[in-house]
Amino acid sequence: VQLQASGGGLVQAGDSLRLSCAASGRTFSSYAVGWFRQAPGKERTFVAAIGWSGESTYYADSVKGRLAVSRDNPKNTVYLQMNSLNPEDTAVYYCAADFRYGAVVAGKSGYWGQGTLVTVSS
Repeated sequence: VQLQASGGGLVQAGDSLRLSCAASGRTFSSYAVGWFRQAPGKERTFVAAIGWSGESTYYADSVKGRLAVSRDNPKNTVYLQMNSLNPEDTAVYYCAADFRYGAVVAGKSGYWGQGTLVTVSS
């Protein structure tokens, strides 16, 4: 499966943004998908994950209540809705997919997409 993240941009603190992760492949609905981010000079960290059906979601403590992950399997797309953005959310955001939900959460997905840059100004 091939993944392409999009939707990043320059926003102000307090704004909202929705990222998209578009996937190719007929079996996308069988994959768990995760979002990760890498801030300048820092390691890549887990943000959120969603199971194949969309019923199961998991978030990093730092984003709970502000970010929401969802998916539209007929459209082969997973979304990350980001609200109340702050400068600490500035990073390149990546999506990743794997059959194994645990592997996605652990950052050990088999498939990764190119990132999309989110910049939040104060």
